[in-house]
Amino acid sequence: MRSVRAPTREGTATLVNGVHPHGSDADPAAHGASDVRLTLPARPENVAVVRHVLGAFAEALMLPDPVIEDMRLAVTEACTNVVRPAYADGEPGRVEILIRPQGDTWQVVVADEGRGLGPSNDSSGPGLGLPLIAALAHSLEIEPAGQAGSRLRMSFLREPRLE
Repeated sequence: MRSVRAPTREGTATLVNGVHPHGSDADPAAHGASDVRLTLPARPENVAVVRHVLGAFAEALMLPDPVIEDMRLAVTEACTNVVRPAYADGEPGRVEILIRPQGDTWQVVVADEGRGLGPSNDSSGPGLGLPLIAALAHSLEIEPAGQAGSRLRMSFLREPRLE
């Protein structure tokens, strides 16, 4: 397995070639793509970084534009959930993103180690982020991430859905 870990100004980005969907080494040519892992401070300006990396990766693998746009919007909403309510005021935190092409779907995981999902302190009611993500993604799973935090696991079909 070949891994390229690039420190960024605020976190790390890792491109992992030939990772089998279940974590074991495999022939990169058999999958035709690579995983991308990002670990960044959970700050508003990094939501744009994640969106741009995801878009560039999807464009490089020639996904259709409607799929790319759905992925960008869903991941933006998921990352915004981490940046806004996941960490208490001033508490340092990070957001971790995994992008994994897997056959005819794309898996995207957004995780944090904050307080998990719940209403935001700056919101008067439930947000529209999770329903929007569920509408855009082929599937959405929400689970606890270890001792604290949340993990949103989204999948997107390589070809857009016909309505």
